[in-house]
Amino acid sequence: MSQKNEEYGSWLESAGGNTSKPKLISIKISVIALLATVLAGTGFYLVKSRRRIAKEETLAEDLSNDDFRSEARSIEFPVVKLDLIRAATENFSEENKLGEGGFGPVYKGTLTNGITIVIKRLSRTSDSRENEILDWRQRLHIIKGIARGILYLHEDSRLRIIHRDLKASNVLLDKDMNPKISEFGMAKMFSGNQCEANTNRVVGNYGYMAPEYAMEGLFSTKSDVFSFGVLVLEIISGRKNTGYISEHGQSLLNLAWKLWCEGQGLELMDPGLSQSCVAAEITKCIHIGLLCVQQDPADRPTMSAVVFTLENDPQTLPQPSQPAFSIGRIVVRSAEPRSNDQLCSNNEATLSILSPK
Repeated sequence: MSQKNEEYGSWLESAGGNTSKPKLISIKISVIALLATVLAGTGFYLVKSRRRIAKEETLAEDLSNDDFRSEARSIEFPVVKLDLIRAATENFSEENKLGEGGFGPVYKGTLTNGITIVIKRLSRTSDSRENEILDWRQRLHIIKGIARGILYLHEDSRLRIIHRDLKASNVLLDKDMNPKISEFGMAKMFSGNQCEANTNRVVGNYGYMAPEYAMEGLFSTKSDVFSFGVLVLEIISGRKNTGYISEHGQSLLNLAWKLWCEGQGLELMDPGLSQSCVAAEITKCIHIGLLCVQQDPADRPTMSAVVFTLENDPQTLPQPSQPAFSIGRIVVRSAEPRSNDQLCSNNEATLSILSPK
């Protein structure tokens, strides 16, 4: 019996040994295959990087000749002499013309070193043509369209969406001049009744940024309202708030507030609107813009109230208070609490809070 047990035990050991060896071999093969894949991928990346570096060095060498001005600072966008552009495009010939946009025709060309280039030749009259298209009727249409778009994001969408990066370059116009809000890479979605949040990473364009967001990282539907107010004042004035400083050292918001308090709000208007303007409509839009850029978020209207006001002719509107003036990364707030003296009015209308029906 003991001999049989020993033989049985030997058989189990032998059987166990035979079953574990294939597993061990399989694991070794998998590890070797994984290492081979990693090494192959690393090698491919290194070869590709070397080729890219060599290509850039060759390109840099090609661009270092006299065909390019010495002040060129970028390999991607070197400064090319005009006579060389004329030669490359055969003096902007029709055969080399690729098409024409709103600011002028686009041409293809080849430099003496074989580099292919694409050149946009700006038209002398393209700015004036655009100004003629954007008369007051079109600008009011754009303002109303942007307002409806933000209202949808804030109240009509399944989830409440705060854009956080509303600015002129993120509003696209189709062939019928209908505005489309774009670039939702910084947008935040809220569910339920949530309408504000806080972040330690403030991103966006400071010219359109609400003071509470720029200084405290607090964003809400009212911070989008602030950005909309800046857009409205830009559309009316034809000036950008970002980087705009008047001859008197004033930002666009500062200038709008000063003119409003002096009863000269229409002085903010783009001179190109003189033939198409409707004074009452422009005054109302300036009023709405100033209400939207007020320092305290609680004082700013909701987008539903803004849309209602734009689409209707209300008898009274709340008077705006002094906005927070933002210049670049600097946001200036009033050092003292606001008083009645800081409220300006160019008429004697009764104040009332507007809410849509």
